[in-house]
Amino acid sequence: MRLFLRFIGWIFAGGTIVFLVAVTAVAGLLWHFSKELPEYSQLQDYEPAVMTRVHAADGQLLAEYARERRLYLPIQAVPRLVINAFIAAEDKSFYEHGGIDFSGIARAGLAYIQNYGSGRRPQGASTITQQVAKNFLLTNEVSMARKIKEALLAMKIERAFSKEKILELYLNEIYLGIGAYGVAAASLLYFNKSVHELTLPEAAYLAALPKGPNNYHPFRRRDDAIARRNYVIDRMVEDRFITVQAAEEAKRDQLVTTARATGAQIAASEYFAEEVRRYINDKYSEKTLYEGGLSVRTTLDPNLQKAARKALVDGLVRYDENSGYRGALQKIEVTGDWGARLADVKALNDIQPWRLAVVLEISDQSARIGFQPAREPGGALVKQREYGAIGIEGVRWAKPASGPARGRVPARVGQALEVGDVIYVDPIEGRDGQFRLRQVPEVSGGIVALDPNTGRVFAMVGGFSFDQSQFNRATQALRQPGSAFKPLVYAAALDNGYTPSTVVLDAPLEIDTGSGVWRPENYEGKFYGPSTLRFGIERSRNVMTVRLAQDIGMPMIGEYAKRFGIYDNPTPYISFVLGAGETTLLKMVSAYAMFDNGGRKITPTLIDRIQDRYGRTVYRHDQRECRGCSAESGWTDTQTEPTLVDRRERVLDAMTAYQITSMMEGVVQRGTAGGAGFQKEVGKPIAGKTGTTNDEKDAWFIGFSPEMVVGVYIGYDKPRHLGRGGTGGQLAAPIVRDFLKVALADRPAIPFRVPAGIKLIRVNPRTGMRAGPGEPSIFEAFKPGTAPPDGYSAIGVTDADGRPVAQPEPPRAQPPQNPLPSIFGGRGLY
Repeated sequence: MRLFLRFIGWIFAGGTIVFLVAVTAVAGLLWHFSKELPEYSQLQDYEPAVMTRVHAADGQLLAEYARERRLYLPIQAVPRLVINAFIAAEDKSFYEHGGIDFSGIARAGLAYIQNYGSGRRPQGASTITQQVAKNFLLTNEVSMARKIKEALLAMKIERAFSKEKILELYLNEIYLGIGAYGVAAASLLYFNKSVHELTLPEAAYLAALPKGPNNYHPFRRRDDAIARRNYVIDRMVEDRFITVQAAEEAKRDQLVTTARATGAQIAASEYFAEEVRRYINDKYSEKTLYEGGLSVRTTLDPNLQKAARKALVDGLVRYDENSGYRGALQKIEVTGDWGARLADVKALNDIQPWRLAVVLEISDQSARIGFQPAREPGGALVKQREYGAIGIEGVRWAKPASGPARGRVPARVGQALEVGDVIYVDPIEGRDGQFRLRQVPEVSGGIVALDPNTGRVFAMVGGFSFDQSQFNRATQALRQPGSAFKPLVYAAALDNGYTPSTVVLDAPLEIDTGSGVWRPENYEGKFYGPSTLRFGIERSRNVMTVRLAQDIGMPMIGEYAKRFGIYDNPTPYISFVLGAGETTLLKMVSAYAMFDNGGRKITPTLIDRIQDRYGRTVYRHDQRECRGCSAESGWTDTQTEPTLVDRRERVLDAMTAYQITSMMEGVVQRGTAGGAGFQKEVGKPIAGKTGTTNDEKDAWFIGFSPEMVVGVYIGYDKPRHLGRGGTGGQLAAPIVRDFLKVALADRPAIPFRVPAGIKLIRVNPRTGMRAGPGEPSIFEAFKPGTAPPDGYSAIGVTDADGRPVAQPEPPRAQPPQNPLPSIFGGRGLY
């Protein structure tokens, strides 16, 4: 008995020693790993990479920018349905354990022993808290050491944070496939819904993804995805989150996903969105753009943007088709599976309703075409092919641009098309299944529309197709504005003592440039003798403008060019006054806005406001002070109207601004833009100026109403001749007309505001003097202290001693007097 007791004692003592050694070893092991644990308190200040979202002025989503597509949601904003789905799928005991699920560990350990040596990945037993520890503080290494660290961190996290905070971290950090981090972004990318709109099967599918998003891809692994989703639904029933009936109904859902586009979200807005992206990247850094979670409210008006895009594209196509058809994009073999070959041809996808097609069969009066096949969400080509037809009316415009048949209108479809031709077509309205041949224009250009009072850009298009070229011709292209610059010269004159009735001689002129003699010419090659400033700007007389500039002095004109923001460092050369310098379309439109708003300095902007991830405003464009705008106690009937204090710089006298605006109304009514039909088509007060550069390489028109300024230029990216008659009035003005016809359709016809002090006097538009009975007349604007002359002397008409010579009356238009070639190689600017 004693030996037995001694034996039991030895066993007890040995067990105790083993236990103590084991405890010491475990403690040492835990101490060893705890020394290497990262600091978990950093979770308290967690700021994940959140995508920047850009919205249009009406709140529509314009674009999103992110490296990790994530929208951070506080746990209070996550629906209980979504929370329950993830808990059922990932950690049913989440609210009971202290960071580690020991029963889950036991199950995983048993599975590990059973599968040992099989090469299969060990089964996980991580709780949501452990996943938070791994995702935030550790790596994805599969090892016992990492699991021990994960467990230790999980217990510390459970003591430091509430269960709700842990869930918030988890649901915002977890990767759920297709670039989506967190449930909010995944909901948008998979279903194009906010989390509050998710149905039970949709929430269950998102909860199925943490185990392996690629294993449950909704297109490539659809059956596996549905099976895993249904497993989650069954777990939700088991955990009593939903009823059996709701589960059975949810499992019948076919898992319909709606993949969200990752580019510009508003049609035709690609150039605008890219300009905003560049601005934010330059102002705040690339990291802030892609990770800072900014909320950007832009100035974009989606309806005006679409109208601008259509007007520009129609204008470019109209010009290009008049130049003739250059042939098919390429040729492919149409036997066998032509769809696969056509699918390999890169198409421009942002010029709807244009479609890429191939010619399959041809007869005299028709061609059968097949369209580029669409792709299924998984990337496979849709097997069913689509077909259409092009009749003779669809190719009438396609006169060959070169070769023996150049300029000949096709009498048969086969004269324009051949079998195998890859072409663009668009549907003929009202003719089902009938299409029209199209070609991508070689010429390009830009259009900008903005608010003259604030500088807010309503619409911007920088070319025919963003898919074709991301170069923004509205902001990045440096072009000569031609005669569109002339209003700056005339404004400088009007601001310094001249009147619209001041007379300048329009006659041949020679200027010694130091390197030769320059003989500026008018576009038409004609001279009209002594003429008023109004006539000079309405008819865009080059020689008059040069003489006026000589009288004013180039330093003053250069100062006005800088003041209006057209040029930073204008050159002193006299040809500069005819628009020979280079600037951008946006700068020119902004300058005209200052005529329109009465001479106030404006800075064009595409952004109204930027907020950081916490909702704090970090940028606001409108810096005007609003007195009385605060209504903290609510609005009352006796409250006075708020007052906007405008401290912006005045760059031009308000009366001068009205005078030049009135003169540019004449450009639209009877001048170089008179043929565009603004009065008939738009029917609202419009002013503007054409511009045609030397040798007709660029065509400009900038037009404005009291509430909107619109500018267009057309030209080849590598400047070349647009053809005789390729003027601003012929090419650019109709584009502005088409846009304003839509933009101002529902707005009242508001006249330009006449500032206090201006006198409107009836004058003869040819002489500038007071109109007599029965004479043609217009109302001319005069400042206080000025009036129409009773007689006049013309700038440029002098006696032998260089003194001005009084003229009884301007002579009528005269034929060209000894026209001489310009040293610039053309007829000047228009």
